[in-house]
Amino acid sequence: MDYLKIFAPATVANVSCGFDSLGFAVDEIGDEMTFVKTLRKGVEITDITGANLTYNVDENAASAVVKKMLLDADADFGIQLTIHKGFSPGSGLGSSAASAAGAAFGANKLLDNKYSNLELTKFSMFGEEVACGSAIADNVAAAIYGGFVLIRSYEPLEIIKLPVPDELRLVAIHPQIEVRTEDARNVLPKEIALKDAVTQWANVGGLISGLHAKDYNLISNSLVDIIVEPHRKKLIPYFDEVKTAAIDAGALGAGISGSGPTIFALCKGDESMKNVYQAIEKSYQDKGIDFELFTSKVNQEGIKILK
Repeated sequence: MDYLKIFAPATVANVSCGFDSLGFAVDEIGDEMTFVKTLRKGVEITDITGANLTYNVDENAASAVVKKMLLDADADFGIQLTIHKGFSPGSGLGSSAASAAGAAFGANKLLDNKYSNLELTKFSMFGEEVACGSAIADNVAAAIYGGFVLIRSYEPLEIIKLPVPDELRLVAIHPQIEVRTEDARNVLPKEIALKDAVTQWANVGGLISGLHAKDYNLISNSLVDIIVEPHRKKLIPYFDEVKTAAIDAGALGAGISGSGPTIFALCKGDESMKNVYQAIEKSYQDKGIDFELFTSKVNQEGIKILK
């Protein structure tokens, strides 16, 4: 294989209670990337569209991943890549993760599938570290594996793919502001009360159990974050209004996607999804802030080959 074009999906991470440990892939938006095998060793970015990103191969999440993989594999060829960003950096939808995971997936195909999904996740985490200073796995793992994923352990890295109930739907609003991952991490508390930790652990267990049992009521009751959301929501204008509108319209739950500012709502079925979409749209129309609003199923496939 000398040429490849792929789609790398956006992702929702944390999913309320699962900070740095839960994520799922989105169907409707993502990045398109191309990979061309070259005789000259190394990696080169030939085109970036859709966002203002660096062409410096050591500072771009995608090219940094490809470079690391080519060196690790002692490849006798190089790769030229292009990146078309289908959604904005700083959106809270795993923008750098889509680039990093897509890069790992594409490079692996040109390396004749040398690496497993777990190894691709580790390479992608390096891309996340390059992009935002933290080698987190929830977004990149969701993009690579598809569906819902649990990062059960970071040392050693262990990823569990979770079932997705058939009627689970997503509504997400992206206010057109940027929240830097570093800033969103800086507002978090260094210590938490044991009582709060116990509550959060129970919610994570309940959400995972609800996914397995297709118990939408249990999913709804578990989509509660008492540790991260109270601090990060201050960075997102009118967060509480959007969340209240979504839940009042029938959403199972709503919260901050990744570091924000995107706000996600999970719903049961298409009708509920439409009602929640309309309620969120109405709640934000008079706020004087541009926004994008979309709906999606959970992407079960993850990254896919386009041609």
